[in-house]
Amino acid sequence: MKKPEALPDGSIVGVLRTNGYKATPQRIAICRFAASSPEHPTAARIYNEVRKQHPTVSLATVYKTINLLKEHHIIQELAIVDGDKRFDPNTQTHLNLICVKCGEIRDSDNPVIKDSVEKAAEDEGFSVTGQNLTLYGVCHQCAAKYRRVMKLAKSRQ
Repeated sequence: MKKPEALPDGSIVGVLRTNGYKATPQRIAICRFAASSPEHPTAARIYNEVRKQHPTVSLATVYKTINLLKEHHIIQELAIVDGDKRFDPNTQTHLNLICVKCGEIRDSDNPVIKDSVEKAAEDEGFSVTGQNLTLYGVCHQCAAKYRRVMKLAKSRQ
């Protein structure tokens, strides 16, 4: 999965101003981070990252800016079972692969998924305005760690 492309500052400023917000350095930094982070950050992660450069930013400003980015389909909210809301700058049709052990979220841009979604929508005469396709499982790092632990446990028996 490639890293999401950063929004140009002009686009960020335009979205903010068109919606009645001042284009403050804090809001621009929130937009930059949320719209370009491949890690699917939480609001707290965005807040903590932006605070490094802008210590006066408030959590309320982070949430208001996130909501604006969602409304304009710049990011999407992921519905995570038993976890904090996470935000994904990849708004194209793709799979989110979530490891139930470590919590890592990876994007998969498998073209078969995109083609299947487009075909299903076309067959039903349905106009897709958003998507959230999520698979839960165990990532290869956690699976390898589990295999090592089991192998060690068996060798001690």
